[in-house]
Amino acid sequence: MPVSRHSIADLVAMPFDYITLRAEDRVLVATLNRAAKRNALDRQFVEELYDLFHAIEGSEVRAVVVAAEGDHFCAGLDLVEHHREDRSATDFMYICRRWHSAFDRIQHCGVPVIGALKGAVVGGGLELATAFHIRVADTSAYFALPEGQRGIFTGGGATVRVARLVGEGRMIDMMLTGRVYSGEEAVAVGLCQYLVDADECEARAIKIAHRAAENPPLSNFAITSGIAHIGNMPSADAFFAEAFIAGITNTQEDSKERLAAFTNKTAPKTVKP
Repeated sequence: MPVSRHSIADLVAMPFDYITLRAEDRVLVATLNRAAKRNALDRQFVEELYDLFHAIEGSEVRAVVVAAEGDHFCAGLDLVEHHREDRSATDFMYICRRWHSAFDRIQHCGVPVIGALKGAVVGGGLELATAFHIRVADTSAYFALPEGQRGIFTGGGATVRVARLVGEGRMIDMMLTGRVYSGEEAVAVGLCQYLVDADECEARAIKIAHRAAENPPLSNFAITSGIAHIGNMPSADAFFAEAFIAGITNTQEDSKERLAAFTNKTAPKTVKP
């Protein structure tokens, strides 16, 4: 694990326009705060996400919850900014690459990231959400990729992250027809792992984050980064990488202590998150 560079207090004090931060013990709650624009992502917003999760890497934080102000989690790319900028193909290619970098920072920041999703989780908002490790949705949340109807194409990683979750066929359907997933159907296809009442979403996400924060940091790092990287490898390479990660993780001091507690029947019982 990287050497810690930031305390939780340092992170909470970071000056952002579109993200508000608070600490819940070892859990950092990051709230998207551009509700007047349905938390749409413009260039500055993406830079703030990049900077935040770069700072989280190697910090004292043990888990992160990403929530949102207003009725919607994130409506995706700020189409008004995009239209007004009249970008060239090269300009927009670099915008996409910056989104990729920011969302990779989230996925590989080394700690569990849990999303508290509501309202619109569409387009770039869905691309952002699929960079999280666990997604908790309330009953108002709906998931869509309306790029086809807008005459555009995904640029924030959906062709990788969304396609892995729901499959290429479902993703193509979402883009061509504007199909929307919500409720139990969204859980069934893998867009979220939990579905809760509207007034419980953030609290459930924080509860899950606290539960994950109890794990040894090295174990959480291995889980949140190792599985994604292994998924990109041919089978023989994946098996080798799995064995290498297991060799390091399963022999750490925290692992020895917890296995001793399990052997002695003093370990806490597993309970539902």
